Amino acid sequence: MSEVRGRILCIEDDRDTAALICEELVDRGFEVELAYNGRDALAAIFKKPPDLVLSDWNMPNMTGIELLEALTKEGIKVKFGFVTTEATPDMRQRATGAGASFLISKPFTPESFKAALGGHIK
Repeated sequence: MSEVRGRILCIEDDRDTAALICEELVDRGFEVELAYNGRDALAAIFKKPPDLVLSDWNMPNMTGIELLEALTKEGIKVKFGFVTTEATPDMRQRATGAGASFLISKPFTPESFKAALGGHIK
């Protein structure tokens, strides 16, 4: 059995996209927990913080950027990245300004995950 490289909380409201992202992460040796919106993700993070949060930007109940801002407000420090179609320079600037480590653009490739995740968890 191979060593788990870290625990990732994946937040994606589209179930097909969530399945693709989770498959990519599991194939890379990560343990993955899934949430379908920011509110559920926030509860999961309070319960057991992951090594990394990987979030969509636009979701019902609480967007990804609202989740990141809520974590910061609560003083919860967790590595955070986005997987989103929202990849404009302004969105990238807002994400990094809020504390995100990276942003992966949809449609994503295995190489984009490898490049983004490389230095962010063990």
